[in-house]
Amino acid sequence: QVQLVESGGGLVQAGGSLRLSCGGHGIFFSLNTMGWYRQAPGKQREWIADITAPGITNYKDSVEGRFTISQDNAKNTMYLQMNSLKPEDTAVYYCNFRPPQAKYWGQGTQVTVSS
Repeated sequence: QVQLVESGGGLVQAGGSLRLSCGGHGIFFSLNTMGWYRQAPGKQREWIADITAPGITNYKDSVEGRFTISQDNAKNTMYLQMNSLKPEDTAVYYCNFRPPQAKYWGQGTQVTVSS
């Protein structure tokens, strides 16, 4: 059974950093395109970054240059390093396939950036 579990969120001041993790159970990240998504209060969930099986990365314009997506195939874990965080990055962050599959949305991890 496939399960994706996010962790690493928290409260950070503007300009700070966090690293999110996504643990995969029942799948191999190295064989799939995976993505990070987020949902801010009152807004729709949006894609922010993805990484293909060969390791090619893509970013939403608003996070490019500040966020870095990566994966450790040996650990079957995907990461999102977030630097220079802004209050507008406050959201629940999720990992999923790219494109996402509805049945694999997890609980997400809350990121709150204070000004």
